[in-house]
Amino acid sequence: MPDTFDFEPGDVIGERYEVVERLGRGWEGEVYKLLELGAGIERAGKFFYPIRNPGGKTSRFYARKLHKLRNCPIVIQYHTSDVIEWEGKKVVYLVSEFVEGETLDKFLSRQPGKRIGAFQGLHLLHALASGMEAVHDAKDYHGDLHSGNIIVRRVGISFDLKLLDMYRHGPTTSADIHTDVCDLIRLFYDAIGGQKFYSRQPPPVKRICRGLKRSLILEQFRTAGQLRHYLETMEWT
Repeated sequence: MPDTFDFEPGDVIGERYEVVERLGRGWEGEVYKLLELGAGIERAGKFFYPIRNPGGKTSRFYARKLHKLRNCPIVIQYHTSDVIEWEGKKVVYLVSEFVEGETLDKFLSRQPGKRIGAFQGLHLLHALASGMEAVHDAKDYHGDLHSGNIIVRRVGISFDLKLLDMYRHGPTTSADIHTDVCDLIRLFYDAIGGQKFYSRQPPPVKRICRGLKRSLILEQFRTAGQLRHYLETMEWT
């Protein structure tokens, strides 16, 4: 793992942003909550480790992908990119909207029994499928959907969600779309209690989860749009 940047609250980045706090750290870099100086607007900044971003290739991929998906409501909106000098190296960072909320895994950890009921779980799955339908319609995909990279912004009659880490490289294939669909159903399965509670779930839930068998899931749902449509027309019998 490369050396951490360890920016401190109050540090000024590129004379434009003040560091508020670090939000996370991953293989490619670190994400910080920033305050845009002058405007007083909170932003998020992803700073790429130079060793993980040779020639700016990785950061360019991120920026182009986020721009391509700018009309997908579930994707965080990208604003701009810039470069700073850090310990004699050039560091590229991307600035995007800052999203209030908590990751889905943290949300679930606060629920009774660390799970939600089947009805609320269907609302979660519908929000995810609707969001990913727009991504798939843009001929793109996520590739690594899990509860740690989904932000829950609001819960009510429906879920308001945002995706993190839209980082998969390469052209989109049907297999990539299928992986996203299977991941959506696995998220639903886990959110309503996973294997421990699966035998007690009503038949409509089992008709969606299909035992988490990829081949059976893809017999029924090959895109997020098909899954969304099924949820909107399913009979609860």
